Amino acid sequence: MIYYAGIGSRETPLEILNVFDDLGYFFAEKGFILRSGGAIGADQSFEKGCDRKNGKKEIYLPWMGFENSDSTLIVKNLKAFEIAKKFHPYWHNLSQGAQKLQARNSHQILGRDLNTPCQFIVCWTRNGKGNGGTGQAIRIAKHYEIPIFDAGGYDDIKKFKSDLYKFLKENYISASN
Repeated sequence: MIYYAGIGSRETPLEILNVFDDLGYFFAEKGFILRSGGAIGADQSFEKGCDRKNGKKEIYLPWMGFENSDSTLIVKNLKAFEIAKKFHPYWHNLSQGAQKLQARNSHQILGRDLNTPCQFIVCWTRNGKGNGGTGQAIRIAKHYEIPIFDAGGYDDIKKFKSDLYKFLKENYISASN
């Protein structure tokens, strides 16, 4: 099974949201499993595309009903919080709600059991800087040497798509696929 994290800022530009919707569909078509967090913006665009193809997904939420999601994958595992604490530079300054938001990133990257890392991440952060909640996921992914494709770091969306497709072709998509 191939897992990917489809995540990003709530401020993701519309052009990129449309690309993420298409990627969610494409990945579902290939049988890849989406991991995301149900947030407005990039998360919901990946999920929308995945749903159009009836793809498999794992949507991790900080609490039941977050952003009107019907997912039942609510962050409760204490290990998810321990991992989040390890990678967040200001953990003790966060409210309980913010800690839950950060802990769900542990699952997005490492799976339900926190021992099954995703194979790659596709995301958007402003200027590719890895800020915000997505930055937390990126820090965890970097620790586990998971490839990251941050569309915000590209001046040209065609170059982003080209780099991503090259990676997929080299690793996960055969000529017959």
